[in-house]
Amino acid sequence: MKHGGDLTEAMARYGGSPQMWLDLSTGVNPWPWPIPAHLPADIWQRLPSRADEEALVAAAREAYAVPAVAEIVAASGTQSLIQWLPRLASEGPVAIVEPTYNEHAPAWRMAGHEVIARADLGDLPPAVHHAVVVNPNNPDGRVTSRAALARTAALLRERGGWLVVDEAFADLEPDISAAGLCADLPVVVLRSFGKFYGLAGLRLGFAIASPDIARRIALALGPWACSGPALNIGAAALRDREWAGRARLAIQREAGKVDAVLEAAGFTIVGGTGLFRLARRPDAGKVHASLAAQHIWCRRFEWAGDLLRFGLPPDERDLERLAVALASAKA
Repeated sequence: MKHGGDLTEAMARYGGSPQMWLDLSTGVNPWPWPIPAHLPADIWQRLPSRADEEALVAAAREAYAVPAVAEIVAASGTQSLIQWLPRLASEGPVAIVEPTYNEHAPAWRMAGHEVIARADLGDLPPAVHHAVVVNPNNPDGRVTSRAALARTAALLRERGGWLVVDEAFADLEPDISAAGLCADLPVVVLRSFGKFYGLAGLRLGFAIASPDIARRIALALGPWACSGPALNIGAAALRDREWAGRARLAIQREAGKVDAVLEAAGFTIVGGTGLFRLARRPDAGKVHASLAAQHIWCRRFEWAGDLLRFGLPPDERDLERLAVALASAKA
């Protein structure tokens, strides 16, 4: 599976309609921020205004604790930013801390950069000009300290390069964010709106960087990079700090329940974030097939046949469905 959240492959191989499937292949919050029933009618009828974008950026600046001297660029999802950054960066090899989200490496290769896989940021060859780290990492949830990020960024500054920090799942651990480093170092922080707020289909994401880097990104994206509804909904959700606090507690609580179900089925929890759990079992491939036959879809990995990644079931009934299906797979 290249990505979660698309049941096309699952239905092609195992049948069933989307309504029959329990999709645990994503890391998207299954309890989304509640979109108001009535949105301003004109957001569908007019082009997004500068005021709309400024309102969103102001909400993002507060929600992500972005220093005043750094800038924020809004985009139609972080994936578009992942595609653009390698084309805007200076020439030279890039080190990517792997295994991780699998779209970073192809984007840098397509832009002409040599990609060097590394297990740790502390091990960068002298030729490397840029580095990419997902923090917390997907799929194992590993967190790189801010001190380590700062050291790497300072090193890359001497080489004329950038450190890209993909914080797609950092909303659950806001204290780990590297946004504060963007003021003085060549750090580009990517923030995904859709995962924590449960609105992946809205397609909204942000790049946080120094003014000069942010300006290059904004020019590349061009005008109207985000739709009017995305600007309106994103700003309102980011300002709802009370909802965010409740969501963090609820997500962590439900993740604990998933851990208990997986451990009862013979898995060992080896990592993850609140929005997904990474679990090991020697026959993980067999379990994946058994769950799929029962119309439950989770993530498997070509590089590790003993690992599966599970998102959060949306309710107790679906959690019980997972438990029953795992018991069947165990038999």
